[in-house]
Amino acid sequence: MKTQRRLLALLSLCAMLGATPAGTAWAHGDVTPQAVDTKSLPQLGEEWRPDNPYRAGGEQQEAQRIGSSAYNQNCARCHGLEAVSGGIAPDLRKLDGDCMSLADARKKQACLSEISQYFTTTVRKGRTRDGRVYMPPFDGVLSQEAVWAIKTYLESRRE
Repeated sequence: MKTQRRLLALLSLCAMLGATPAGTAWAHGDVTPQAVDTKSLPQLGEEWRPDNPYRAGGEQQEAQRIGSSAYNQNCARCHGLEAVSGGIAPDLRKLDGDCMSLADARKKQACLSEISQYFTTTVRKGRTRDGRVYMPPFDGVLSQEAVWAIKTYLESRRE
């Protein structure tokens, strides 16, 4: 009798987890990062830029298009579709929100640059805490062009 109750409780828990957004994300498990085709963007070279080179200029729209696809393939499973977090990982639309409220143009640009550096470091190196991986590293998987395209897409999704 005790075994039947435990089995029923376990089955109920599995059904509940499978029906919730958190359960769905949990069910993804290990997912192979996807390569991103950035041939249509200006190539940036080996040395990482300190700030988003696609933020302004003629390539911004193309960077947003590529970034949207790259985000959906590599980031959405944790950070949410269209960059709207379901609570599992940070909401990346808000990443540089504090910068946008600054009135002084120099301070705003310095803030955006600092957030860009934080973003690229996090994407490239990942984040761990107490030995647990909270963000996998994408260095060697995503090119500089792909990372900046994702950042350009996220900047277009600001709240």
